[in-house]
Amino acid sequence: MNHLQKHFSASLIALAALLAAPLQGAWAVTAPVLGTAASFGALGGTGVTCTSPIPALPAITVGGNVGTPGTAPTLVTGFPPDSPPLCSLSGTVQLGATAAYADFMTAYTAIGTNDPCPADAAHNLSGDLIGKTLSPGLYCISGVGLLSGQLTLDGGGNKNAVWVFKADTSITPIGGSVVMANGGNACNVYWRTGTAVSLDSTQFVGNILAGSAITFTGSGSSLTGSALAQTDVTLTGASITACNASAGGNGGGNGNGGDNGGDNGGDNGNGHDGGKNHHSKDHEGSSNNPFESGDNHNGNKDHGSDN
Repeated sequence: MNHLQKHFSASLIALAALLAAPLQGAWAVTAPVLGTAASFGALGGTGVTCTSPIPALPAITVGGNVGTPGTAPTLVTGFPPDSPPLCSLSGTVQLGATAAYADFMTAYTAIGTNDPCPADAAHNLSGDLIGKTLSPGLYCISGVGLLSGQLTLDGGGNKNAVWVFKADTSITPIGGSVVMANGGNACNVYWRTGTAVSLDSTQFVGNILAGSAITFTGSGSSLTGSALAQTDVTLTGASITACNASAGGNGGGNGNGGDNGGDNGGDNGNGHDGGKNHHSKDHEGSSNNPFESGDNHNGNKDHGSDN
């Protein structure tokens, strides 16, 4: 009898400890594999366009490749060798980028089917995300996602932490910013939308996988990551630095290929040290990794998920 009582008591203690343990990692998510799409700053199913508004906005720069699965030269405009080019480009223009587009669509589908939305309110977002501090995990956005100020993604000291955001429809940040805190890596952030993404004067981070178009407008818009769209990507007064900008990739049968990359490019850019053209003003990163922020970024040290 005493033996049974001791065993029962030990079981109760173990159960109590389990129930009292924090739910960290309960909504942990695996980063989708972008494959050859990871070397692209901008990849559009129907094309990529660099425009020059009047009056002129700051110069548009793209770190990485730009391309489309189509082969007509008119599908990608405003980049070298166009004369004069409206955008500077560290990679190459890749027409016929069918392999990269297929990899993008594989990742897009995988997020939609493999990552069901959590049931708790903290991981289901709506409206303006301004002022929130979010720990790593899977988040779902209902309705149109807005961002008019700062959103903080807190890595909790884990440089391999992953964030995946699934939006029912579109994301339309205006004048907002996304900053990484406590070791969070911008290259481990993914935004999947049902429809369009429009970034207006917004400093954004993460890889965007859009169900339709991606548009950069306003002055000083920027993206650390890849802009991958099922239709077109349009750049106006923006800068993009792909996480795997130096990988190159071959872009498909009719593409130009990357000067510095292998045939396959990188898998997903996770943990990459960052492109050479990353603008430090957008993220207060450490000296060794421009995509990671210091522990005390913007004064935030101990953050939990914000409702």
